[in-house]
Amino acid sequence: MTRIQPSASPTMSRAWRAIAALMFSLVMAPVALADEPTTAPATPAAAVAPAAPGAEQAAATDSAAAPAPAPIDGQVANPADESVEALVEDTSLGMAHDLSPWGMYKNADIVVKIVMIGLAIASIITWTIWIAKGFELLGAKRRLRGEIAALKRATTLKEASDSASKEGTLAHVLVHDALDEMRLSANSREKEGIKERVSFRLERLVAASGRNMSSGTGVLATIGSTAPFVGLFGTVWGIMNSFIGIAKTQTTNLAVVAPGIAEALLATALGLVAAIPAVVIYNVFARSIAGYKAQVSDASAEVLLLVSRDLDHQPGERAVAPHMVKVG
Repeated sequence: MTRIQPSASPTMSRAWRAIAALMFSLVMAPVALADEPTTAPATPAAAVAPAAPGAEQAAATDSAAAPAPAPIDGQVANPADESVEALVEDTSLGMAHDLSPWGMYKNADIVVKIVMIGLAIASIITWTIWIAKGFELLGAKRRLRGEIAALKRATTLKEASDSASKEGTLAHVLVHDALDEMRLSANSREKEGIKERVSFRLERLVAASGRNMSSGTGVLATIGSTAPFVGLFGTVWGIMNSFIGIAKTQTTNLAVVAPGIAEALLATALGLVAAIPAVVIYNVFARSIAGYKAQVSDASAEVLLLVSRDLDHQPGERAVAPHMVKVG
């Protein structure tokens, strides 16, 4: 009897091959899907609406007329976005830096602000002195011309005293000062000594009147000599802050430091605005006061002339008695 052995090996080998093929297909399927390019699904022809005859031509004309955006670093730039960004940047720059004089003052450093305020006050003082002292000089010169004319018309010191009876005027002060010295020297026998004493007192009055009229002009000299340097100090301080801003921002863009430099230069401009009028007005007052002192000297000379005339009209009273020597 013949034994037939089951043929299990061919069947098992086919099963293992099938399992291996299935596993290989499962492993390779994701790779194949990743490498496959994605394509848009085709639109059915029935879903596409027929286009109008002129629509295709208009679309082609618009696409040809519109310029294609230039690619920037692999991206397409939008002109509308660029214009909006530029407008926003310009607006922000205008709001951040107000370059008007008042805006530069508000944005300046506290030290520069103090310098500007001081120079503005100095300028106000200059123009105030100019107005006040100018009217004072004009009035004093006009009154003094009339007083000198009245002194020239007088023939004696007593007559001059009657014409210059108004207290506070320069002629009244000069005449009554000479009368006081004449009264104090009534017992003196030396006419020249009386004239010297009267002349000395009149010279002191002339010097005092010049000093009184010059009061206040020294402030103009101080402002004229120091205001430019004060403004320069504010400029140096502002430019120093601008360079500190350059160091902090680490940029050489002029727009970063231009506002600070403009604010600093405004301090120099204010210094010149305060100094130039002060120097000019001081020189004008110096010449005017010198002319006023010359008029006061003329009035003093007229009073001294009247004193000398009065002394010459009294020869008998002030004659020197001869010195008698007894002999034997």
